[in-house]
Amino acid sequence: MDFYPVAIEKLIEEFAKLPSIGSKTAQRLTLHILNLPEDEVREFADALVKARGTVKYCGICGNYTEKDPCAICGNPNRDHNVICVVEQPKDIMAIERVRDFNGVYHVLHGSISPMAGRGPEDIKIKELVRRMSGEIQEVIVATNATIEGEATAMYISRVLKPLDVKVTRIASGMPVGSDLEYADEVTLAKSFEGRKEIK
Repeated sequence: MDFYPVAIEKLIEEFAKLPSIGSKTAQRLTLHILNLPEDEVREFADALVKARGTVKYCGICGNYTEKDPCAICGNPNRDHNVICVVEQPKDIMAIERVRDFNGVYHVLHGSISPMAGRGPEDIKIKELVRRMSGEIQEVIVATNATIEGEATAMYISRVLKPLDVKVTRIASGMPVGSDLEYADEVTLAKSFEGRKEIK
C-alpha cells in the first residue's frame, strides 16, 4: 500500500489486527475515521484508552467489570447456587440477552485444546473448583459446541462429579430456522440425542 501515507498505512494495519477485520474493512474503517470531525476522533480514542484502563476481570467469575465484584456476582437477586460455565465474557453477554438465566457465571477464558497446546491448567478450571461449596446446587456447562468445547465440558464434568454437584450441559442441535442440508454431522447427531417427545 505504498500509495497511502505512513500514518494511514499504520492505522490500517492496526485495524486489520482486530478479529474478523480483513484488509478492505480495515481500510474502510481508517478512511471513515479520517473523515470524522477531530472531536469525534478524540472521543473514540479516549473511549478506547478508558476502557482498556478501567475494565478488568471480576475476582469471582472472571467477567468484564469496572468494579469488583461484577454487577452479576454482586447482585443478591441472582441465584448464587447455580453457576453457568462459559468460555469467554462475550458468552455471558449472549446469555444475558435472552433473559432466561438468573444464576451466576464462571468464565474459563478459553477451552481445552491439545492441538493449540492448551490444557486444563491453562484455563480457569481450578478457580471453578474453588467456588464449589455445599451451597452450589448445579453447574451448567455452556461451552461452545466444538470439539474443544465438548472436551472441556467432559473434563469439567469428571472433575466436579466427585464433589457431589449436579453438572448439566446446555442442549445443542438444530438452530431454529435452519435447513437440514446445511447442518454438519455433529449438529445433526446432537439433534437426535437431544430429541423430545412431541405433545
